[in-house]
Amino acid sequence: MSLRFRFAIASDLHIALPHTVPDHKTRFHRTELSIPIFEQVLDKLSHLELDFLLIPGDLTQDGEPENHQWLSERLADLPYPVYVVPGNHDILERDGNTCSIAAKEFSHYYSAFGYRHCDIPTGLYYSCCPVPGVTLIGLNSIFFDENGQQLNAGRLDVEQMQWVESTLEHCADPTVIVMIHHNVIEHLPGQSRSSLGQRYMLENASELITLLRTYGVKLIFTGHLHVQDVASLPLIPSHTSLEESEGKSDGSMGDRLYEITTGSLVTYPHPFRILDYGQLENGQATLKVETQKIRSAPGWEDLQTLSREFMAERSSRFMVRLLTDPPLNMSEEEAQKFLPGLRYFWPDITQGDATFRFAGLPPKAQAFLGRFGAQSPIDNNATLLL
Repeated sequence: MSLRFRFAIASDLHIALPHTVPDHKTRFHRTELSIPIFEQVLDKLSHLELDFLLIPGDLTQDGEPENHQWLSERLADLPYPVYVVPGNHDILERDGNTCSIAAKEFSHYYSAFGYRHCDIPTGLYYSCCPVPGVTLIGLNSIFFDENGQQLNAGRLDVEQMQWVESTLEHCADPTVIVMIHHNVIEHLPGQSRSSLGQRYMLENASELITLLRTYGVKLIFTGHLHVQDVASLPLIPSHTSLEESEGKSDGSMGDRLYEITTGSLVTYPHPFRILDYGQLENGQATLKVETQKIRSAPGWEDLQTLSREFMAERSSRFMVRLLTDPPLNMSEEEAQKFLPGLRYFWPDITQGDATFRFAGLPPKAQAFLGRFGAQSPIDNNATLLL
């Protein structure tokens, strides 16, 4: 009997009850819309026959206990299983602070959403069987220094990496999927080396990739970046470097390790995904990926247009950094000159499958920024051969 199942992904919810919505004029997140938007997603999912829902981190705005409590109670009402992992916004400090829970508390809020399967009572990673024949591995990429302060980039500690290897070694299911907050494969050019992109990456990604390749794992689901993107690399390492082998394929090739990162529900384009895993007549496994978007919210009837403008207005600082950092090294004065023509560059990136035509930019800048575009349209809707 062939393996078939359907699941959904909603990422970076940033759930915020009204009194916890931050008052930052330059913030990207429309957290005041987090609950009504999430309720719309749940309503749309209620009409589908889902086997489970994945939420790869940033469940709450800033780890507030009342937001964790609201979400855990809401998830408990759903008719299908839900699996979560922590994001950098969910545990601000290892031992907690006046507004955020401590790391050891996270699994108590979400014991029904993966953590009842945790091998360690206060651990933040687990494996379970969401449907027969499938193992889901939920990882914790949130890492703290010796003083309990969260580090910018993600990391798997030695103990967790050893647990991953042991779990994969003893796994009898033919299909394994991995969920983690930070990106493992680059989704933007030079992401792991850029001062802008490093914080979204797993620092020891190469170690995890080696393990996943060794045991033939083909699917990773992440969040954090707030971008719709599908990236991949060969399942069997080639003689090229990891950076050279990373990138997109058109989904027509098997034997690749795919990472599907999903944008945030509280930033443009407010996406969520519906995925169907199945098999062709010849036994080839496939994953059909479909993206849906929330198009209205209270006070934002044309949410897509207004949210795109909202992001464009707030992306100028990022664009100046992108133009003045290596490899372009523009002066700030020169960068400012090109900003009007790049107003929608970042919104186009976040919606996935971006194509660009640059007018008036120097050839070097055109070549560099052009690398951010899609090589093939698979970020939102595609069927991947696994």
